[in-house]
Amino acid sequence: MEKIGLIPMTRELCREFYREFENDPMVFMDNFVTYEYSEARADAYFYKQQAKGRLYFAIMADSAPVGELILKDIDSIKHECTLSIHLRNDSVKGRGYGIEAERLALEYAFTYLGMNAVNADTIIKNTRSRHVLEKLGFSYLGREGDFDRFRFARGDYYKGKADND
Repeated sequence: MEKIGLIPMTRELCREFYREFENDPMVFMDNFVTYEYSEARADAYFYKQQAKGRLYFAIMADSAPVGELILKDIDSIKHECTLSIHLRNDSVKGRGYGIEAERLALEYAFTYLGMNAVNADTIIKNTRSRHVLEKLGFSYLGREGDFDRFRFARGDYYKGKADND
């Protein structure tokens, strides 16, 4: 796997990402729709992600965006946020990009943002996403509607780093 990184998403990178994006049936319950690219749609999505309480990143590999990662619902009182990730299409899945991007996001959230916890959820049938969260050390909180909920506490992050040193 080539080295990946997270960089702030720009409008141009968002357009490039969504030009190659394909909806994955595993992230929809029963209402799957095929994604159709338009520059206006990509721009509208980009500007929506600029809302307060969100940090929007491009997952980069070989100087191309292979995914997007969002830290959202950033709560500066509880010091918690929620992680969301999407990879471009099947050509970049199963290559370790997602787990490495989430690992980088956890480091950023705990080290630079001072978060106490990072939350995540996944559609029940998205076993790939669930596997990544569990492999990283997220704790399963339970099922809520169509979603499985997870949480990674700051103390678990630093304990894991100490165990690996």
